Amino acid sequence: MLNALVRFVRGMLMVAVLGGLITAATWYRDLWLPLLPPPVDKPPAAASGDEQPAARAEVLELSPQARANLKLVARPAKLSNYWRSIIVPGEIMDRPGLSDRGVTSPAVGVVTQIHAFPGDTVRPGDRLFTLRLVSEYIHNTQSELFKVTREIEFETEKRQRLAQIGEGAIPQVRLIEVDQQLRRLQAASESYRQDLLTRGLSLDQIAQVAAGTFVATVDVVAPPPLALSPSASAVSVPAATAAPAPDIVYEVQELKVDLGTQVQAGQLLGMLSNHGTLYIAGHAFKREATSLERAAQDRWPIRVEFAEDDAASWPTLDQIFEIRHLSNTVDPTSRTFDCFVPLANQSRSYAKDGKTFVVWRFRPGQRVRLHVPVEELKEVIVLPAEAVVREGPEAYVFRQNGDLFDRRPVRVLHEDRLNVVIANDGSVAPGWYLAQGSAASLNRVLKAQSASGTPVGVHVHADGTVHGAH
Repeated sequence: MLNALVRFVRGMLMVAVLGGLITAATWYRDLWLPLLPPPVDKPPAAASGDEQPAARAEVLELSPQARANLKLVARPAKLSNYWRSIIVPGEIMDRPGLSDRGVTSPAVGVVTQIHAFPGDTVRPGDRLFTLRLVSEYIHNTQSELFKVTREIEFETEKRQRLAQIGEGAIPQVRLIEVDQQLRRLQAASESYRQDLLTRGLSLDQIAQVAAGTFVATVDVVAPPPLALSPSASAVSVPAATAAPAPDIVYEVQELKVDLGTQVQAGQLLGMLSNHGTLYIAGHAFKREATSLERAAQDRWPIRVEFAEDDAASWPTLDQIFEIRHLSNTVDPTSRTFDCFVPLANQSRSYAKDGKTFVVWRFRPGQRVRLHVPVEELKEVIVLPAEAVVREGPEAYVFRQNGDLFDRRPVRVLHEDRLNVVIANDGSVAPGWYLAQGSAASLNRVLKAQSASGTPVGVHVHADGTVHGAH
């Protein structure tokens, strides 16, 4: 009984001491609490089956077969100058005044024959239409020419008789009067001849009219090229006087009349086209006007990208493209203005059913892209667009070192659909062999390798020996 009482008293004393210590610690906690070390958070234990993330790899290895599958090519980086350009969409169009030629009727008549149809090719001087003349004016002109021709013959015979009589037998004034009359008649004859010439009659036909055989029909022919006769109309030069131009070929684009149609003088009979000289019309916004104006003034060459062009089946296009002029009007619908670049077309021909047909390389309406230079970037590295891969704000290229490819961050100065321009800031040194494509595929392989934790350049052989990267 006594032992139990002693144990009870001891327990009460221990409780009292403990309570005093706790009370004292609570009362003086501002003094001892700062002396304790900060707590360290212990990471949670990994669950079974979870793998620790491996360090991100920046080097990957490809077998020769993998490089062949990717068609991977590496070339040394080199410094060069590059023109930063803006892309202006556009289209090919006919050049006004040069590409299309209208053919008009020289006089009032009826269409009796059509010698060329849409799609046919003709050369200057070839017949296009035959008209039966129903013009009273032309018939009167032919009559007057015939009369004047006869009067010239009479006056000429009269002058010869007077000359045979001798100057002493007749007054000199008679000879002067005859000479003056001959000059008046010859002037009238030249006037009638020129009038018939402009109405489409040939020199042979005019000679027939002067001899008394009147012309009832007239042929309308293909005009000569403008460079040879810039002031001539489409039908004012007859076939006999048309200068041969074997390098000029017209295509009948459209007929405006049918057989039996009565036409008036000056009425449009058809349209001819020659697409040898065209325009590239670029459609730019007003904010790009300054760049286009500078390119036109400084005669900077423009790179033209033709849509749907089979360049392999045509000769090399060695033309230098420059902006000729800028339009000073803005389209109210698209809010764009045009810039015009001359284009020399290419053509080839083939024969079928006794006719010759022409195929042009570039056609009006074909879409193009104009790469207009605006700024020259000097001492930079230019790579194909497929050689650079992006991850957010970062851009990477891949350097080849044997079978290994290491990823290098770079700073992009400019990029377009075809090329990427990299700054020469030391991230890539000239002479390094860089992958010229498949950068996105290489980056995916690198990320997969990094996620799996596979070491790079380690080869495990069948006998268990391990060899490091070479």
